[in-house]
Amino acid sequence: MAVDVRWATTGDAAALATILCEMAVHYRQPPLDHERALSAAHKWLGEESPAYPHFALAFFDGEVSGLASVAIAHPGIDLERLMFLKDLFVRGGAHNEGVGRALIGFLAGHCLSQGIGRIDLTTEDWNEGALRFYARLGAERHDQKVFLRLSGEALKKVLARS
Repeated sequence: MAVDVRWATTGDAAALATILCEMAVHYRQPPLDHERALSAAHKWLGEESPAYPHFALAFFDGEVSGLASVAIAHPGIDLERLMFLKDLFVRGGAHNEGVGRALIGFLAGHCLSQGIGRIDLTTEDWNEGALRFYARLGAERHDQKVFLRLSGEALKKVLARS
């Protein structure tokens, strides 16, 4: 059976919430409350610009099976926009069904049709399956960047110092 991939709309809030809850467990985070995830999904899908969709959902056998969360960034040094793939997640029951490949193919098609020059992404160093998946797709590993994060108290300190 084919994998159907589309940009999420407000009608997909429940599907998005389901994926978000499963992602939290996979990424070793505390479990999310489904109602809280549903509220966030409704908000995000209702507020996002249709010019820059942010969530692609994959459906296999009629069930939500995967998610790609993306952002479009404007010109880098090469004056081309880029897509940043924040998360790619496939539910356990849909592994090895082509869901991840279908999501990446959907994103690649969007990039090519919209003049977006590349997809940048990160993955955890412990996520061997993801590293193998991206290598099979031809993703190049770049070691020239270091992933950093400002959150929580660091954000407050930056604000206080500015």
